[in-house]
This record gives sequence, structure tokens and C-alpha cells, in this order.
Amino acid sequence: MTRTPSTVGDVMTHAVVAVGRDADFREIAETLQRWQVSAVPVLTGDGRVIGVVSEADLLTARDRDGERAEALTAGRMMSVPAVTVHPGSPINEAARAMARGHLKRLPVVDEEDYLVGIVSRGDLLKVYLEDDRELADRVRFELTATLGPAAPVGIDVRSTDGRITLSGDLPDAVTAPVLERLVRSVPGVVGVELRLTAPA
Repeated sequence: MTRTPSTVGDVMTHAVVAVGRDADFREIAETLQRWQVSAVPVLTGDGRVIGVVSEADLLTARDRDGERAEALTAGRMMSVPAVTVHPGSPINEAARAMARGHLKRLPVVDEEDYLVGIVSRGDLLKVYLEDDRELADRVRFELTATLGPAAPVGIDVRSTDGRITLSGDLPDAVTAPVLERLVRSVPGVVGVELRLTAPA
């Protein structure tokens, strides 16, 4: 079976557009426009992420401060602390962080906060756009690999647009909530429906 992306490191972009804390309003605006991105990480001189400055930050700062563009630097306008993820973070974790913060992209940093990449909503969505048959096969594989002898061999697994439906008889050794949590943890699964008959 082909290995499916499961961590941020599997899908992130390694080449990242970033600015220093002294970058001014105009420089940041031109960077966003040139690279067609909505936000950029702000770095220290040695490459550590200290914040993120977005289109919204630019507009809010200009409107609030009424200062000349040259006076508004990334260090003054950026959002802190930056919401970041690690390359080894599960894709689902990055997706939840984006949803909580209404963010379109996250800087990816190592253990010392050095920038190593960027991950966007589009990067994460690629995982969910794969063939439904492959996703159903992966769910069956994960059920067997995780549950071993208790694996629900009599359960039918179907996938439609990333939504998994399990039908059949629920094994004695496995509860429905455990089964649902296991299936939801499989990368690419966007929803789970259980149509299982409990043992008498």
C-alpha cells in the first residue's frame, strides 16, 4: 500500500516567503502581492519565527495608527505569539489549529522555533481529495493493524467523498465509540457514520 501523507512534514512547502521585524508597511504589502499570499512569518535575524503579519494586520495598523507607511514595521504590526506547527504534527492537528484561529496558513518550525516550511489549507486539503476506494482500503488496513484479532472482519467499509460508513455486526471486543475514534484518526477521513448492529 502506498504511504499516505499523515504529518505536516509530508505536505508542507519548504520554500517560504518571510520578512524581518524591521520590514516596513510597503515592503510587506509588496511581498504579499508579489507572492500572492495573505500572510508571512516574521523572523529574527537568525531565522526564528516571532510572529506573523497578515493583510488584516496591515489594514488594521494603518487605520488605527494613521502613521506613514515607513513607520509601521513588521515588529509593530505582527500578531504574536505566532501559531505554529512542527513537521511531525498530525495533519488533523494542523487543520484544527487553522480552524480555531481562522487561519489560512501556518509556519512550520523545528524544536527551537527555526522556520522550516509553511503549510496552507490547500496543502491539507490535498490529503482529502484522494480516491474513495483507496481511503476505504486504508481504513480496513488500520482497523486490522490496530485491533489485531479483534479486528471487525465482518464490517463493511465504504467511503463517499471522504465520509466513511461502517455497517455490519459490531464485534464483542470492540465498542462503537472506540471504532469511531480509530476511523476518524485515519488521514483523509472527514466524517464517520456507524450502521452497526450490537451483539445480542
